[in-house]
Amino acid sequence: MEGRSDWLASSSRHEGFEQMRLKSRPREPSPSLTRVGSNFYSSVKQQDYSASVWLRRKDKLEHSQQKCIVIFALVCCFAILVALIFSAVDIVGEDEDGLSEKNCRNNCRVALVENIPEGINYSDSAPAHLSLFQGWMNLLNMAKKSVDIVSSQWDLSHSHPSAFQGQHLFEKLQDLLSQNVEIKLVSDILHKESKLLNDLKNKGAEVIFINMTAYNDGHLQTSFWIVDRQHVYIGSASLEWKSLWQMKELGVIVYNCSCLVLDLQKIFALYSSLKSKSKIPPLWSKRLYAVYGTENKLALELNETKSEVFVSNSPKLLCPKDRVLDVDAIYSVVDNAQQFVYIAVMDYLPIINITNQTRYWPYLDGKIREALILRNIKVRLLISLSKDTNPLTFNFVSSLKAICTEVSGCRLKVKFFDLEEESACYFKEQKNSSLPKLNRNKYVVTDTAAYIGNFDWVGTYFNRNAGAGLVINQTDTGNKTSIIKQLKAVFERDWYSNYAKSSTTKIPNCLSFKHNKAAANKTAQSNVN
Repeated sequence: MEGRSDWLASSSRHEGFEQMRLKSRPREPSPSLTRVGSNFYSSVKQQDYSASVWLRRKDKLEHSQQKCIVIFALVCCFAILVALIFSAVDIVGEDEDGLSEKNCRNNCRVALVENIPEGINYSDSAPAHLSLFQGWMNLLNMAKKSVDIVSSQWDLSHSHPSAFQGQHLFEKLQDLLSQNVEIKLVSDILHKESKLLNDLKNKGAEVIFINMTAYNDGHLQTSFWIVDRQHVYIGSASLEWKSLWQMKELGVIVYNCSCLVLDLQKIFALYSSLKSKSKIPPLWSKRLYAVYGTENKLALELNETKSEVFVSNSPKLLCPKDRVLDVDAIYSVVDNAQQFVYIAVMDYLPIINITNQTRYWPYLDGKIREALILRNIKVRLLISLSKDTNPLTFNFVSSLKAICTEVSGCRLKVKFFDLEEESACYFKEQKNSSLPKLNRNKYVVTDTAAYIGNFDWVGTYFNRNAGAGLVINQTDTGNKTSIIKQLKAVFERDWYSNYAKSSTTKIPNCLSFKHNKAAANKTAQSNVN
């Protein structure tokens, strides 16, 4: 009995434990709930997978698009860079005619050319040079292949009887065209309606217009000729009949000097490259880079005198690599002076006039002051005087003179070259209507160098307008063939003439004019006899 009771007790305890286990075990879901939950879970899981796949594809697509955009941009940049490089990097060496630094001619002849207006007389001992008209005609008579001209004015025909020289030049240009001589003319677009240019264009000349107003709010003041890639003219005169009769002009002609042409031709080519363009290119062709400059001057002989030369250009906007600015060219001339600096210009106005704004332009004015005060260089300044002379000119001159007040060794003299008084007396005697005359010389000469250019000393010109200049350095200025010595003699002739005056008072003295004319006629008669 005990055994049975023990078994029953043990059995009841086991059953109690089983019941407790059953109570504590979680209830299993029904088959229908299991299927619903399983389907919901798989659906969510599949949606998550699809979303993740879509997001991955979207990321890949966006990444691919970004890569394409970047690659496309790089390709475009590379193409533009290559285009710019190939537009700027040309094969440097020979030009179109096979001319190079190695085979060009540097044993050259040089001559000053002047136009002295009718009625202007100097003493019998004053130096005289080839007339501008004859110099230009000589160049055209020598032309066999090409004539390239850059000019600020184009007017050779006029009803005035004294315009016959301009008419001769025009006819000569026409004759050259009929002989198949290539003629290229560069002009400011302001002269697009010029009858002279249109007539020559109809005869076969190539006319190139550049729009300096659009480029730099300026004008083309450049004046130079290149004939047969051998001969050069550069100076103050433009291609108009007034330069051949009414205006006092000065320039220089260099013959048989292809080395100089090699560099000047690049400025002409630069102008030609601007044909029909409204903007300056971002990068200049390497063919337009300067060959010579202040650091590497062209060594040559001018009239058997050893010389060093280079050409300059303005404004900075039109100066490719290595080209010297006109203002820097003048700096080099003044800085190398040991004894004196003589300056002849029509206008002296160191300011820049921009729309509704005027500011001081100190560069050349300051260079004079530096030469006077710091180096004790003798400076003479010869300025043209006319009814159109800006009154500020006299203020700036007074300021220059004031700097020498009570300064030992400061040697400055200023004179005004007045042709209007003498020409008024001349035409009064001739009973003819007077046309105003001006001294339009634009040069600087020192004891060692000279600069001959297209600009008066006006800040606006150097800053805005296109122009060119020629610098000549010579150490043997004692040689009578020295162009530096000749130009110095021209300055001193004008400086000591009756036309150069320290005062700006304009009182015509026709009695003095008659005396000077009588002396000139007497000298001419004695030369004939």
